[in-house]
Amino acid sequence: MTIKVLGTGCAGCKALHETVIKAVAELNLSADVIKEEDLMKIMGYNVMSLPALVIDEKVVSKGKRLSIDEVKSFIINN
Repeated sequence: MTIKVLGTGCAGCKALHETVIKAVAELNLSADVIKEEDLMKIMGYNVMSLPALVIDEKVVSKGKRLSIDEVKSFIINN
């Protein structure tokens, strides 16, 4: 599983990245967590609101600071 947090380095993007890392650890998953800050790559996902959460190349959330429970739900259901 590959999980990407798309964001340009704002506080919300950093917070989501940390939340994703905690969620993966609590779920005891083997997943690659990537923080994507390259604007050209982010634009490739057709996302206009950051931060965005991408699981296995599918955008599952955009423009929200998610709770750890919300992140876990996205991971489990994808």
